[in-house]
Amino acid sequence: MPTHCNADEMDFGRARGRSVVAAFDGGLVTSDAGALLLASTDRAIRLVERFAACFRDGRDRDLIAHSIATMVGQRVFGLALGYEDLNDHDDLRRDPVLGVVLGKAVDGTKGPVPLAGKSTLNRLERAPSGASDTRYHKIRHDGAAIESLFVELFLEAHGNRAPREIVLDVDATDDPLHGHQEGRFFHGYYDGYCYLPLYVFCGRHLLAARLRRSNIDASAGAEEEVARIVAQIRARWPRVKILLRADSGFARETLMLWCEHNRVDYVFGLARNARLEARIVDALAEARRRSEAEDGAPARVFRDFLWTTRDSWSRRRRVIAKAEWTRGEANPRFIVTSLKGDAAMARPLYEGIYCARGEMENRIKECQGDLFADRTSTATMRANQLRLWFASMAYVLIAALRRIGLAHTEFAQATCGTIRLKLLKIGALVRISARRIKIAMASAAPAANAWRLAASRIQAAARASPD
Repeated sequence: MPTHCNADEMDFGRARGRSVVAAFDGGLVTSDAGALLLASTDRAIRLVERFAACFRDGRDRDLIAHSIATMVGQRVFGLALGYEDLNDHDDLRRDPVLGVVLGKAVDGTKGPVPLAGKSTLNRLERAPSGASDTRYHKIRHDGAAIESLFVELFLEAHGNRAPREIVLDVDATDDPLHGHQEGRFFHGYYDGYCYLPLYVFCGRHLLAARLRRSNIDASAGAEEEVARIVAQIRARWPRVKILLRADSGFARETLMLWCEHNRVDYVFGLARNARLEARIVDALAEARRRSEAEDGAPARVFRDFLWTTRDSWSRRRRVIAKAEWTRGEANPRFIVTSLKGDAAMARPLYEGIYCARGEMENRIKECQGDLFADRTSTATMRANQLRLWFASMAYVLIAALRRIGLAHTEFAQATCGTIRLKLLKIGALVRISARRIKIAMASAAPAANAWRLAASRIQAAARASPD
């Protein structure tokens, strides 16, 4: 028989006597079948629906093809699946699985009707805050409602069981800028132009993501942000004990005084100075003797005392010093806390409570590394804040998938990036018939068992969640 050649086929040699060819002619195939898990998670916590409710659509309904909910879902799912730029959506809009999970009508065997392209999504992303429309801005967003939604999702994650105590971690980080965006300033510590976003976490739960200029103190705005979050939490859990934890950039009189007046405990790092170091000279000498007696092994001695600054603090406060001798030199560290000595001894408070704040840095890396919260390249801070919120919602969605579907599995502690790689980026063939849409995933998917378990758990949670 004659050989049939296809001009689109690519030749990759031979394998055991057979030619190996490839072509982009597989039909309705996706590389993102894990969007099904994201959609089930969304049904369980109703994130997209409630996030979309924070926007106001002033467009003529007879002239639009894409609803706010569909566009919000497309942007959040796209970030979760690894598509950080709006330009990606000119191709992603034709993905059959993403179209199905976002409710687009199916056109015969051609698959779902295309989703929104980059230009349409750009109008959503550049939506101004406020109530009035202009000719070119028909979509607006309510920033206060979006901020409140993060805390509401956190509260609902605990069901009807209020925790006895929670720890709120507050931290600032750099968001490097490479253009001339509004609010662009040079930051000496980070040695570059950047924003200085403020994050608030409770464990793996994201409670706030506030974009800020970088020509400010790290603690600027923290008091207002914490006050808003604490008020919303206590409206649901009036008896919960709250501990605020942060590094020395937040050990400011105003924030500590607010905590003391509002029944919020705190433990903050405290920048060292000559006066503080002079207070623990004997402890450092003891740590050095212990280290030298153990052939140079690191040694720690803790001291607990009341302290006040010369002019910035309004009262004496409890300070814990870690006098450490390591690698042949002193390494003193200090923290200030409102916790009483009988409730938290010096060493366990420092090593068990304060040092645990380092875990928050991993959460920030997930947001800015895995979910692209640092893609703040638009001209205005308003639009960049909205981008930060979209990325933050993508983090909340994957964190809910991890919490609900992956507990006690090999992915229970996995990062968002690992979950995407192992569970979301799965190839599948989409078959459409008159009665059903079949997503035939790769038979050799390594994480198939974890995927099935997560799907069953999330679907059960979605059925149990109130409408």
